[in-house]
Amino acid sequence: MSTTTYHGGLIFDGEVLHDGAAVTVQDGTVVALGPETGADSSGDQVDLAGDILSPGYVDLQVNGGDGLMLNDALELDTLRRMGQAHRRLGATHILPTLITNTLAKTEATIEVTKEAIAAGVPGIAGLHLEGPHLSVARKGAHDAALIRPMEDSDVLMLTAAARDLPALMLTVAPENVTVDQVAALVEAGAVVSLGHTDADFATCTAYFEAGARCVTHLFNAMSQMGNREPGLVGALLNSGLASAGLIADAVHVHPATIRNAWAAKQGPGEIFLVSDSMAPAGTDQAEFTLEGRRIARRDGRLTLEDGTLAGADLDLTTAVQVMCDQVGVPLAAALRAATSVPAALMGLGNGIGRLEVGAASELIRIRSDLSGCAAV
Repeated sequence: MSTTTYHGGLIFDGEVLHDGAAVTVQDGTVVALGPETGADSSGDQVDLAGDILSPGYVDLQVNGGDGLMLNDALELDTLRRMGQAHRRLGATHILPTLITNTLAKTEATIEVTKEAIAAGVPGIAGLHLEGPHLSVARKGAHDAALIRPMEDSDVLMLTAAARDLPALMLTVAPENVTVDQVAALVEAGAVVSLGHTDADFATCTAYFEAGARCVTHLFNAMSQMGNREPGLVGALLNSGLASAGLIADAVHVHPATIRNAWAAKQGPGEIFLVSDSMAPAGTDQAEFTLEGRRIARRDGRLTLEDGTLAGADLDLTTAVQVMCDQVGVPLAAALRAATSVPAALMGLGNGIGRLEVGAASELIRIRSDLSGCAAV
């Protein structure tokens, strides 16, 4: 029997930061969380030396990692390597994300993800399909030639996938998906997220009322909030029904904009953190290709040759640091946005995104200055 007790630093349980506490792990399961005085003194003792012990991050938008893009390498080994790369960056659970593609490749992605889940590939919590049912006007780095309306056959495929996978997120735009289709997808168990859309406030609000519960990378590739037309940004901030992913790299969204959105967001929906990471995640790769298009990595940005942002060069510890140091969000709130909030949105249980007695120990040690993290 292996027993390890962690003490000497802040303990985050997914909701609250505990000071003067200790956590005991026995054979991979959390068996105690309580005051440091009186903690189990048997087994190994790990002094955190002021660092933060936290549940691993839950990242709902992961396009690639370890030098690979999901779009370009639809194999079980790709998912395994992506899971390993993001585990090294602190994310113990990810949604591999397919960027707008063909029907055949979408079907193949669903099948390889089901295979990964059945095989117990570490870190793979489900799947995120970002497109192809988006708006060409707000396509960003997505291939306009592959963007199309959702058809009845798509609904059948996606509702089946929602039932077969533990978690399925679908980024769609009202321009190419109907309210009735959203309702059917939600009934099957999918989390529908609005994104890459130019839809107006009233339309987006109607889609939230139909069951859409998320917005993809808030502020990016969507209708903005204006004085007479609030757009998707305004609809999200005004509605308590939906949550929103946010790329907090201080590149995609200015820290002052994040600060205002954080203060304005109506609950119970919340803003959470995503990496929107691409192939270079976990590597020193300087450039890569997406469906034959060259993407350069430079100065914390990933861009197509025309300068369009193409995903992010970001890990969630850096996102937490930006939220704390540049936005001014309390540490516990920033950590919630990277752990328990996204886990709850996707309905992930079994202690995922939380440090719970009786649950598996999938913990990370975050440096006190938020400069990095490591698995424990």
